[in-house]
Amino acid sequence: MTKRIRRILVPTLAAVLALAGLRADQVTAPGSTQIPAPPPKPSSLTLEDCVVQAVRRNLGVAVQVYSYREADIALTQAGEKFIPSLSFRATKQDQNSASYSWMDASDIMTSKSLYGSASITQQAPLGGNFSVSINADKYDTNSRFSTINPRYDGTLSFSLNQPLLKNFGWQTSRREILVAHNSKDIAENTLKSTLLDTVYSVEQAYWNYVFMIESLKVQRQSLARAEALLDKSRKEIAIGTLAPKEILSSQAEVSSIKADILQAEMSVKDAADTLRGLINAPLDKDLADFLPADTPGFAKRAVSLDEELATALKNRPDLQSSALGIRNKELDYSYAKNQTLPQLDLTAQYMSPGLSGDRIIYQDNNLLTGVILGLVPGGASQALKDAFGFKYNNWTIQLQLTVPLSSIFTRAAVSSAKAMLEQQLLLMKQTEQKAYLEVRSAVRAVETNYERVGARREARELAEQKLEAEEAKLKVGLSNNFFVLNYQRDLSFARTNELRAMIDYTLSLSLLDKATGVSLDKRNIRLTDAADAAK
Repeated sequence: MTKRIRRILVPTLAAVLALAGLRADQVTAPGSTQIPAPPPKPSSLTLEDCVVQAVRRNLGVAVQVYSYREADIALTQAGEKFIPSLSFRATKQDQNSASYSWMDASDIMTSKSLYGSASITQQAPLGGNFSVSINADKYDTNSRFSTINPRYDGTLSFSLNQPLLKNFGWQTSRREILVAHNSKDIAENTLKSTLLDTVYSVEQAYWNYVFMIESLKVQRQSLARAEALLDKSRKEIAIGTLAPKEILSSQAEVSSIKADILQAEMSVKDAADTLRGLINAPLDKDLADFLPADTPGFAKRAVSLDEELATALKNRPDLQSSALGIRNKELDYSYAKNQTLPQLDLTAQYMSPGLSGDRIIYQDNNLLTGVILGLVPGGASQALKDAFGFKYNNWTIQLQLTVPLSSIFTRAAVSSAKAMLEQQLLLMKQTEQKAYLEVRSAVRAVETNYERVGARREARELAEQKLEAEEAKLKVGLSNNFFVLNYQRDLSFARTNELRAMIDYTLSLSLLDKATGVSLDKRNIRLTDAADAAK
């Protein structure tokens, strides 16, 4: 009997194993029917990822980057004032006129000239300008009174024009550059402020997104508890241990929670869109498919108002911009006062001329005879050689005084510049006051929200204990659904409030970093990160 059973079982087991192996081959063999893969898990989205994307892709940051570049270009253009300028000129002239004297020319008076010059001009540091020029020309005529024909002239000249009162001074001459440099720094600080605001807005949107998702989870948990209680009530009514009217409160609670969930789901999508707009995510990508990977922390951070104020005075870009604005207004005020001075200009010029050409020798050295005995040739190089050799020295010094009557009878420009300077000083005080109040508020929020988290956590723990106690009473018939539902609702509110308090504490720390101007340094964000991304 045993052998017979064995003969039956062995082939059967072999067939089963073969069939199992065949099915395994069908699952893994290429071209065979595959087991459907599980749906991909949503990607995780960290706060750091969002901040990096916002710095590189936020449209508001990109707009401000171009303002910063424009300020940089303006500074470069202002500096071009002190780049030397070169000028070249070439002139060719041919003149013909009737001769008014037989001694000068027999019939037609003709002259031909070829002129060329090159000069370099440089702005002087104290407001004047300095130039060096070289002139060379060739003159050819049929006039009998020209004993050197053709004639070559060469002149090397140096000139200096320096104001001594109006427009004098290193600061006055470089005013445009100094203002442009300060304006560039102001644009840089404005870009920093934009980045600070953007980073905080991203953090705020991210944690609000987290809060909406977690609140939705809490409400779904509440719905599960309410539905469980409703199902329990239906069973008790079915067996006659519970009056039918007791189910009404459970049904009303389930319907109310479902409505709240619909509202919460919409809020999650709205929060996702807000975050997507800040990081400039593609419009065809649903950000709701990305789940936040970070959770709000609760590490206590000791804050000191005096230390935070000192940090803000050192790092806040709006305070630095206000100080730079004062410097620009001081430059404008100083320039306006300078423009009321009389204009006293010193002009100095030194010239070294040279002359060469073909010398015509007349009979008896009398050009009136018209008899030419010979010619002593001379080239153009000799004229330039004499000029560069300083063979002939010529110099001129001149002082010119101009007194505009407008500077005597009116000082409107000075009064306007002074008023604008005083206004900028008041704006500086206003900015300092704003910074002081913001830091105070941020420090107060950090301290308060830390205490709130502890209080909300204790309230949530008590709500859990109260619900557990009430559910225990319900099991022994000492309570009813109405009280249990109230305690469930209280627990949901307590959990939501605890989460809100934790997120508010996290955001208050971020707000303090923004108020003190250290958010970018803490996240190692540089202006070049935004500038390079906007290219």
